[in-house]
Amino acid sequence: MTVTSAARMAAILAVALSAVPATAADYETGGAAVPAYAEGAPVGACADPGVLRFITSRFEYKAANYIHRDLSIYEIGRMRLSRYEPFNQYMSSVQREYCLAYATLTDGSRRPLVYLIETPFGFAGIGRSIEFCIPGLDPWYVYGAACASLR
Repeated sequence: MTVTSAARMAAILAVALSAVPATAADYETGGAAVPAYAEGAPVGACADPGVLRFITSRFEYKAANYIHRDLSIYEIGRMRLSRYEPFNQYMSSVQREYCLAYATLTDGSRRPLVYLIETPFGFAGIGRSIEFCIPGLDPWYVYGAACASLR
């Protein structure tokens, strides 16, 4: 057997094995993605620096233009995943991660921060959508009393 025929046989075997249909994962017994863990607690995308940067920049804009206060988020800590809804082809085409954290504001107060990350949910289904709320700083209750719709 020459090197080229051995390579040809390996390629045929690889194509044959990839043609075998995969068994479907049952919804109740598994197949769901498992969230990431940090320091023993699940966090998923809750601790993603890109998500936290988005929240801090959008909060600064909202504080200046909607609640008319000179506030910024100084620090976000103790991020944790409160609820995880994985993508499922039968129920939902969007993965949702509900997160809780604490935000230290520039006025020295420390408040709970509630946020939701939906993937893929950006423009034209590409990227992610991030919604957030700080209870007490949502004067029109856009997310309900105490940010209930994001919990």
